[in-house]
Amino acid sequence: MDFLAQDQRTIFWGQAVTEAGTAMGTTLKDVPPERRIELPVAEEMQMGMTTGMALTGLIPVNIFPRWNFLLLAINQLINHLDKVHVMSNGSYKTKVIIRTEIGFQRPLHPQHQHVGDYTEALRAMRSTIDVIRLDEPDDIPSIYQKAL
Repeated sequence: MDFLAQDQRTIFWGQAVTEAGTAMGTTLKDVPPERRIELPVAEEMQMGMTTGMALTGLIPVNIFPRWNFLLLAINQLINHLDKVHVMSNGSYKTKVIIRTEIGFQRPLHPQHQHVGDYTEALRAMRSTIDVIRLDEPDDIPSIYQKAL
């Protein structure tokens, strides 16, 4: 996240980006506080706002602590963000980074509403966005460089 924060177009927002609460939030500890915006638990609104920010030329780094929460934003993701370039006849090309994670089941199982993996389902629904699952830490830098 430190690499992404070097680009002035990036803004980090979502759930647990300024407040403790998820492991993903700890990855933002060195991102300047003024570049992080905590949002309420309103996932569809969050994704809609992300599309709006991206249309202005910013690169939102949109954080959903678990896949199961990102499901609530699928309408905005698939019917709007994924289609912006097509609906605008190529006039708009947005850049957005969406981060989510598959919940860990050990050492303590957080229950089934926190451990879903919908990577393949999202790949089947989208038409223009890339869906990349990062399983190895060594893959992260090159993928984020490509995303920028």
